[in-house]
Amino acid sequence: MAQLNVNGKMVQVDVDPSTPLLWVLREQLDLPGTKYGCGIAACGACTIHIDGRATRACGIAVSSVTAQQKIVTIEGLSPDSSHPVQKAWLAMDVPQCGYCQSGMIMTAAALLAEKPKPTDADIDSAMANICRCGTFVRVRAAIHSAAGTSNSKG
Repeated sequence: MAQLNVNGKMVQVDVDPSTPLLWVLREQLDLPGTKYGCGIAACGACTIHIDGRATRACGIAVSSVTAQQKIVTIEGLSPDSSHPVQKAWLAMDVPQCGYCQSGMIMTAAALLAEKPKPTDADIDSAMANICRCGTFVRVRAAIHSAAGTSNSKG
């Protein structure tokens, strides 16, 4: 039995220790906002926060996470979608198909927590998520908007 701290609540799940955290979140805890994309931690659709760091949930076994670590999914980022990144995403019309967006938002939120005023270079380096719709220009603009900065070369 694994004990996890997910979105501020302690939960217990009875799964094989090697089960990817992604499947625990989606199937055992009914948190479908964290998406399955590639299954090899390459695309970023499954990005969550573990202790504030952007982490790809498909590539981490549930046994690798302790009850002391704080897991935050897109559902836990803000209860009413009022996080600055979520608001900027809507204002900048970032989503097209939307599939990758929860992972993109979680990656951007972690970036801003680490670097509140990121440069374009910081954004380009952090935002390694794949978006098949190609909204990367709007992603960068939304991150600058959430940070309260204008586009800056760096």
